[in-house]
Amino acid sequence: MAMKLQTQDEPEVMMDINTTPLIDVMLVLLIMLIITIPVQLHSVNLDMPQSATPQTKKPNVVRIEVDARSVVNWNGKPLADRAALEALLLEAKAQEPQPELHIKAQGKAKYEAVAGVLASAQRQGLTKIGIVGTEQFAAP
Repeated sequence: MAMKLQTQDEPEVMMDINTTPLIDVMLVLLIMLIITIPVQLHSVNLDMPQSATPQTKKPNVVRIEVDARSVVNWNGKPLADRAALEALLLEAKAQEPQPELHIKAQGKAKYEAVAGVLASAQRQGLTKIGIVGTEQFAAP
């Protein structure tokens, strides 16, 4: 039996794959992809309806305040009960255009009273409701 021994003159067989051509192809494909992607715009074009006449009339604002004793005030006048509030809200709904409700609660007002005012306004069908004076509750 004969066995061939490796000598120092013979190079060892390379077993790794040559990745250079694969990387070249990948870079060419990446460049082609970048070129073919459309340029993204930083704005969205919208066709907005144009108003015939600009609105110069200020909206009617109703200020509803809930104080620390949970008394509801309508434009500075205290209301006797929830039924009086409901009646005023019903009158406000009938106005054209509908007035804006600005609801303001003092810091010690009960949540139940404020939530009741909001629920009554929603129940009557008023849609222009805003809560004002919330800066007093912001953390320093």
